[in-house]
Amino acid sequence: MKKRLYLELENCIGCRSCLAACTQCGGHEERNRNYVYDVNPLVNRQTMPLMCLHCVNPACARSCPAQAIQIHETGAVLSALVEKCIGCQNCTIACPYGIPKFDTEQNLMYKCDLCIDRTKNGIPPMCASVCPSNTLQWLTDEEIGNRKQQFKLDNGKWVTSLPYLESETNVKVNLPGILQGIEKLF
Repeated sequence: MKKRLYLELENCIGCRSCLAACTQCGGHEERNRNYVYDVNPLVNRQTMPLMCLHCVNPACARSCPAQAIQIHETGAVLSALVEKCIGCQNCTIACPYGIPKFDTEQNLMYKCDLCIDRTKNGIPPMCASVCPSNTLQWLTDEEIGNRKQQFKLDNGKWVTSLPYLESETNVKVNLPGILQGIEKLF
């Protein structure tokens, strides 16, 4: 049964456990491949994780003239292959979410690869395995559907990666609390 990374953005408490866990994933060279964004730091403490959404038809891969960005059979969009990446940075410009980062020292693009060494074997990515607030979860499509049914929004604003900035994504995002205007108490 295929599982996906599922984000409930309003749950994020800004602890940055996902960042620490990301550095420990195999092949990441102790480098963060996801980020925690302070939404409006002068007004409140709202934070949200930012990571690759693993587009079904990714702009980063389409823009790469060296075909250095591969898509794994699980749907994970991988970081640039060292032996193929020519350092043109097209991928960093093409991504509508601004996720790929370029390492000038290594002349190489890197980004979240959904901990492919773990997820290809059905093990949750590091970020989801340590998140204390269930902002990042590793769920089946059925479990994601059940989550959607929990929120009875009559304003038509239920969002799970719709509308797409860049086609369909393999990571699903839940925004009902934000769309309802629910404020956090911390």
